[in-house]
Amino acid sequence: MTQKILTIGLPSGSLMEPTIALFAKAGYAISGSSRSYRPSVDDPELRIRLLRAQEISRYIEHGYLDCGITGHDWVEENGSDVEEVAKLPYSKATANPTRWVLVVPEDSPIKTTHDLAGKRVATEAVGITRRFFERAGVNAEVEFSWGATEVKVPDLVDAIVDITETGSSLRANNLRIVDTLMESYPALFANRLAWADEWKREKISRLSLLLKGALAARDLVGLKMNLPEAGLKKLLETLPALRNPTVSPLAQPGWVAIETVIEEKVVREIIPSLKNLGAEGIIEYPLNKVVY
Repeated sequence: MTQKILTIGLPSGSLMEPTIALFAKAGYAISGSSRSYRPSVDDPELRIRLLRAQEISRYIEHGYLDCGITGHDWVEENGSDVEEVAKLPYSKATANPTRWVLVVPEDSPIKTTHDLAGKRVATEAVGITRRFFERAGVNAEVEFSWGATEVKVPDLVDAIVDITETGSSLRANNLRIVDTLMESYPALFANRLAWADEWKREKISRLSLLLKGALAARDLVGLKMNLPEAGLKKLLETLPALRNPTVSPLAQPGWVAIETVIEEKVVREIIPSLKNLGAEGIIEYPLNKVVY
């Protein structure tokens, strides 16, 4: 019997490390050189291909990949007919979406999108940019940029459309954002025929559940402690962040064990308060997945 295999495309480049880290939290160990097109994974039913995010949706649509992770922006740019399985809100440096922005030099006289009528704009996302100007009713000349787009203004073009997460690189190059074309997060997309296949759909759905669980746990930690039972009511009234904890009696009469999941940034604020309320044996521990 031929072994069933699910082929998945993962983004290389700036998203590769956070994607591999996300898979690790979801329980999949991916290994191999960063230059390898075919890294190994500890699931014999998965076959991974590392590809440019720009290409993944096209390979999914045409069936070379069963599924893959790429941004909504590249699905729109390529006009790919694919099935969206799950939004995965993560990015290179933060949990914020990436943005495609219309950019000019800081000292440019261009203030609005309409000021670019008859002007030249360079971008890697030609389709997104042309449709943006069409919706705005602006006749601008849009040309493809092969990279290093930010260095082309103002000598070669009047403006660029580039991708940014924090805006720090644009500011470092003395560039100013005029408008935002779209925001984009990565998502898990599937080939429509693969999604219609019972085994592949089940495998993709399981993968989706684990990836979403890993993302849900990203800013959370587990917290457990022991507390005199008499102080439980006051603790819950004083610290609403500890809502719906698990409370269990201890072998020692008059004491209870409390366990909860809480935002990591809250823990540093409440541990002293927990101590003051009589809690002992306070333990904070990391979480890999939280599945709702």
